[in-house]
Amino acid sequence: MYHEYSGQIAIEDVADPVPTPDGVVVRVMATGVCRSDWHGWRGHDPEIALPHVPGHEFAGVVVAAGDEVQRWHVGDRVTAPFVAGCGTCPACRSGNQQICDRQFQPSFTAWGSFAELVALRYADDNLVALPDTMGFGAGAVLGCRLPTAFRAVRDQGRVGAGEWVAIHGCGGVGLSAVMIAVAAQARVLAVDINPESLKRATEMGAEAVVDASTVTDVPAAIQERTGGVDCSIDALGSPTTCRNSILSLRKRGRHVQVGLLTEGDTPIPMDAVVAKELEILGSHGMQAHRYPEMLAMIESGALAPERLIGRRIGLSDAPAALAAMDGFGGPGVTVIDRMGT
Repeated sequence: MYHEYSGQIAIEDVADPVPTPDGVVVRVMATGVCRSDWHGWRGHDPEIALPHVPGHEFAGVVVAAGDEVQRWHVGDRVTAPFVAGCGTCPACRSGNQQICDRQFQPSFTAWGSFAELVALRYADDNLVALPDTMGFGAGAVLGCRLPTAFRAVRDQGRVGAGEWVAIHGCGGVGLSAVMIAVAAQARVLAVDINPESLKRATEMGAEAVVDASTVTDVPAAIQERTGGVDCSIDALGSPTTCRNSILSLRKRGRHVQVGLLTEGDTPIPMDAVVAKELEILGSHGMQAHRYPEMLAMIESGALAPERLIGRRIGLSDAPAALAAMDGFGGPGVTVIDRMGT
């Protein structure tokens, strides 16, 4: 819990949550440490009410359900997309729950999953059953990193076989995007400043890599290697990676922005966008109704969420892990899988 933006993060005892009529309470068995939670702690989302508990990427077991919940019961193993749609607004009625007008987001609109228990709203429309064969650590990755990348690559980026795809930033979302693009039979070029992250991207099928710490002109290096990529994804979220992603595209290419940028921090080279007729696309999570395709690919072995886990820690280590994300951290996803202190 933190009581002020960028302030001390500490383990505290608080009252147990109770379910809303349309919601459930989940005992958290594992939860990912995501850069989005770092943005919240730093105050980049001023709508977060203080004091606050972060965490939005989780897997666990239902321990209580509200009177209106019909599909879920105590003992069910579940995860959920980090955006829970209300089900009744125009966005939800069009099938776009990921941009719901009244969305519920643990770690943003309510307390999150860096805790033993987390309360969730809109349970019937948004919870996803966790396969019995999947561990909770891998299941936590299904709350944000893997589905976020899945929508960015498959739905927004429309990546197809034989296309060149550049992934800028090989953290959890970036490595997920590499894995998904490779499964789509695309040719993947990965960009990062961490050699270990680039090594992991190669192990997941990236055909080429660019070490941005040693290359003075990343877009030029990508253009030279590929002739310009068909789709480029900024999986980190920085002025540099956003601009590099756009400038690495071939004519009529598609840029997908996944990593968060703060207001006024978006250096889009609009001259190139116009001259090359580029597409600029945002991507924000993924709807629960799109999970079956992703789960089928996991079952087939085409996707392996457990390979994305870089480090497992206890809840007592979470404050330091979250605060350290301003340095982008090590390769892969850090997962809290021990809830006690």
